[in-house]
Amino acid sequence: MKYGKIIFAGGNGYLGGILAKHFSGLANEVIILSRKPQAEKGNIKTLIWDGKTISTWKEALNGADLLVNLCGKNVNCRYTEKNKTEIINSRILPTHLLGKVIEDLENPPKLWINITSATIYRHAEDGSQDELTGEIGYGFSIDVCKAWEKCFFESETAKTRKIALRMGIVLGRTDGAFPRLLTLVKLGMGGKQGNGEQQVSWVHEQDVANSIEWLLNHEEIQGIVNCTAPDVIKNKTLMHNIKKAYGIGFGLPAPAWLLEMGAKIIGTETELILKSRWVIPTVLLNSGFKFQYGKSEEAINDILSLRV
Repeated sequence: MKYGKIIFAGGNGYLGGILAKHFSGLANEVIILSRKPQAEKGNIKTLIWDGKTISTWKEALNGADLLVNLCGKNVNCRYTEKNKTEIINSRILPTHLLGKVIEDLENPPKLWINITSATIYRHAEDGSQDELTGEIGYGFSIDVCKAWEKCFFESETAKTRKIALRMGIVLGRTDGAFPRLLTLVKLGMGGKQGNGEQQVSWVHEQDVANSIEWLLNHEEIQGIVNCTAPDVIKNKTLMHNIKKAYGIGFGLPAPAWLLEMGAKIIGTETELILKSRWVIPTVLLNSGFKFQYGKSEEAINDILSLRV
């Protein structure tokens, strides 16, 4: 199917680049809303916005088939009060702004997807969490997710279908978690992190794009959708699979106390590594979506291949 116009708000980062490339071959026009100007690449162009004020970018939303909001400060930082404020505002303000604009448009986007986070569910080692019966956790990162989704759903967008896409850990070649884990493996430090029993809910970058395309074509789906591969694995298994695929058999483990020391040094939080995320994509699976990379071994081997 050929689409008319696809828009990515805050789409100048890693995931935005993956999505823009994917949809550039499926749409007449791909527009990225970004603070930084970029040269046009084929049918991909950038419009300037600050995520806080309405300006000329508003008209680009008219007649769009899809709007994906990717805005949000990277949570890979220490949770200082300053960073907490920036994490919250970088999500709430653009979401509120987009909702306000969509409410006023005569021909608003047909589908608005807000990329949120699967970390909203509780730490779970005893059972899976899904959109239907999953339990919400507690703590700062969960509070951010709750406020974010509340802001998203409270806007009145009668002509626009809305989906909060709760994203797992995206595995890809150029950025995100995988290159960092691979670096540990290369340095001989690719053992389990903590006790290694924490579940890891991940998704291959290509399946992120595929699932968004699927949701665009299935108008019966709305509300909360988990975007995670069905093959949830333990941290120690993930690290073993990366070592095996790379051809290294040894890897020093990193106990929790060492991770805490390291996190302070590099400016991050151990929660990103030690929280057990056991999240299942029930809505996608029930709708018939097939993951291209449903097993972690398949995803890892693909990322390590010469695929371009």
